Amino acid sequence: MHTKSVIVGSAIGLHARPAAIISQAVVDSGVPVTLSLDGGAPVDAGSALMIMTLGAGNGAQVTVASEDQATLNTIAELVQQDLDA
Repeated sequence: MHTKSVIVGSAIGLHARPAAIISQAVVDSGVPVTLSLDGGAPVDAGSALMIMTLGAGNGAQVTVASEDQATLNTIAELVQQDLDA
């Protein structure tokens, strides 16, 4: 399992809009991906609702995990972007 820690870039955190964009990218990849806060349980990144349950605000450190390195990199980049812009 590959992992990468990134900082949430969206100004309001991983709320509905960024969560929907990230979850759609995971679904489109066809590869399971999880997100977790430090010390927290991982959630399915293919579900916008599960992403929102993290409560990850702007500047929070999130760990992205996947068996596929390319998919992990793609999702990690999305988490780091301000998807509200």
